Amino acid sequence: MAEKSSIFDMIGPVMIGPSSSHTAGVVRIARAAIRILGAVPTEAVVTFYNSFARTYEGHGSDRAIVAGLLGYPTDDVRIRTAFDHAAEAGLHYTFQSVGNASTMHPNTIKLNLLDGATGRRVEVVGQSRGGGVIRIVEVDGFPADFSGALHTLIVDARDEPGSIAFIASVIAHDECNIATMFVSRKGKHDAARQFIEMDSPVKDLTLAYLRALGWVQYITYIPTLE
Repeated sequence: MAEKSSIFDMIGPVMIGPSSSHTAGVVRIARAAIRILGAVPTEAVVTFYNSFARTYEGHGSDRAIVAGLLGYPTDDVRIRTAFDHAAEAGLHYTFQSVGNASTMHPNTIKLNLLDGATGRRVEVVGQSRGGGVIRIVEVDGFPADFSGALHTLIVDARDEPGSIAFIASVIAHDECNIATMFVSRKGKHDAARQFIEMDSPVKDLTLAYLRALGWVQYITYIPTLE
């Protein structure tokens, strides 16, 4: 059976599409998700919602998401042949579509990823806002709000009194300026997650100190996405 044609077949191996929402934004959502996972996944279930559900094949969003899961940048010529590279890398992926999710942004993608080497799983929901701009709006069921345009720190910790101020103080001593902070929790004194966007990188020593704190369960650091 002949492979369906897409915008990449019409224009050649360049990361250009009918809109950057369907290409650059999609790659960046996937690149953010693998940073959260900490690896290129071995398994991925990709759900396209609303506008994406109707257009992801013809506009090349399927190849773009796979390329991003492999860690390719938005201008990588391998995006056009991402399916072939996924097979070589041992990435198994499944596409799903939900065409009428009225509560979701028109260009929404949900990624359920597995790192087979560690058994770690993550679920990431992202929105492609146009012009290559993205927002990650949910991670593992926790509401989120970050773009990947800044250095991002994700702190999983117990909901302890003063924990937010303490983390902010540690970052400040590292001479990092906090641009935004979004905090969500399951309940009082239950699991909490902080999403912190910063103007500059966090030092390795600072990350090691935060990871050593007894009430901190997991630290994820995402440098600026290109």
